[in-house]
Amino acid sequence: MTHRYTGILLMLLFMPVMLAAQWPAAEQYINRFSDVAMQKMREYRIPASITLSQGILESGSGTSVLAREANNHFGIKCHRGWEGRTFHADDDEKNECFRAYDNPEQSYHDHSLFLTTRPRYAPLFELDIMDYKAWAHGLSRAGYATNPRYPELLIRIIERHQLFRFDSLALKAIETAPPLVVVEEDHRFLAVSPSQYEVVGKSKKGRFVFENNRRKMVFAREDDRVASLAAEFNIYSYQIRKYNELSKDEEPKAGQMIYLEKKARRSKEHRTHTLREGESLYGVSQQYGIRLNRLLKINELHEGSAIKPGTVLRLR
Repeated sequence: MTHRYTGILLMLLFMPVMLAAQWPAAEQYINRFSDVAMQKMREYRIPASITLSQGILESGSGTSVLAREANNHFGIKCHRGWEGRTFHADDDEKNECFRAYDNPEQSYHDHSLFLTTRPRYAPLFELDIMDYKAWAHGLSRAGYATNPRYPELLIRIIERHQLFRFDSLALKAIETAPPLVVVEEDHRFLAVSPSQYEVVGKSKKGRFVFENNRRKMVFAREDDRVASLAAEFNIYSYQIRKYNELSKDEEPKAGQMIYLEKKARRSKEHRTHTLREGESLYGVSQQYGIRLNRLLKINELHEGSAIKPGTVLRLR
């Protein structure tokens, strides 16, 4: 899985024809998407300045064909496992497949998942979150783009528009911002912000291990499978499936919370949860680190129970 661009086609499809001519459009773009970029910084610890500069550079401040026709502001290709809408355009090869979104905000969310769920971008999250220059060069080293001037272009945009100011604003709000919960289409799980959990360790592959409800867990990456996770953490595959109530043939999805030990019988810190539109009982059990059968029993429900949004679930 590569994320490569050729210089000429980048200029035609994804990048501004001339950066100098894009400044007015860039300012409009920044006004439109700075809040989204800061939100993603709070959720995924990716500098808002980097996200905004990449969006400006790769979408021509939202004017590229890919941005206008597919709401794809970061040039993310389909890759294996993509089940959403697609858009075809010439890039490294003819008629390549790119991800298409219902709106630009979905593109920003997918960009965050793209960076946080692929192992080759893991070194980025060892960098100082306020060091946009290090992040720009880190993206290039990880192979995000083939243009050797990619870091220089990002840094120029950041400094020209003082995008680093959004990093400071977002960082101040990280501790007080409520975590965003994204409901997946199949309602099987909730992809929640890693920043709300305490880091308690790291795997031999450099993956952060978090703690939730006094239970260790990780966030699944794009290429993760039950067998590979079991090998990485030196436990059995059946334990991964049992701890996370996964069926025999079910594999984790990017962003999914995966517990490395048996979930608790009740929440240690939270008493109740008000069910929101699209949430499932399984998703709530993962979010709070509670065994699904215990959540059902506490609320006098059975598997497959249909409950309405607004229902208050007891967690202990």
